[in-house]
Amino acid sequence: MQIGEVAARTELSLRTIRHYEESGLVVPSARSQGGFRLYTEADVARLMVIRRMKPLGFTLEEMRELLAATDVLDSGEDVPDAERRQLLERVRAFEDAAQERVVNLRTQLARAEEFAGTLRERLERFDSLGADDA
Repeated sequence: MQIGEVAARTELSLRTIRHYEESGLVVPSARSQGGFRLYTEADVARLMVIRRMKPLGFTLEEMRELLAATDVLDSGEDVPDAERRQLLERVRAFEDAAQERVVNLRTQLARAEEFAGTLRERLERFDSLGADDA
């Protein structure tokens, strides 16, 4: 599929997809005769991993590291047991980090909702005071 369809499916901009390509996080699987980037389902899945990592504050280097580990694990190739254990441990570390960041985001969201509620209550109180003056 071409980059426009990939952008629609991943909800990423063309510019963002190109940036991830320039950063080496995703590489189009092929190019059309006209030079258009062509992507596969695997490329889309890779972009979705990146899209999910971004709001959790993972860096491009961390994204690259996780994708490299999962690429090896997903390859179907024989990987020595020690290397496989090391890669799985790295993926587990990313899972732990993601879970921790989700907890932190939930805490931030709860505080933001509390703040918005406080403002709403104040506005209602101010509005009712103004209505008494009329």
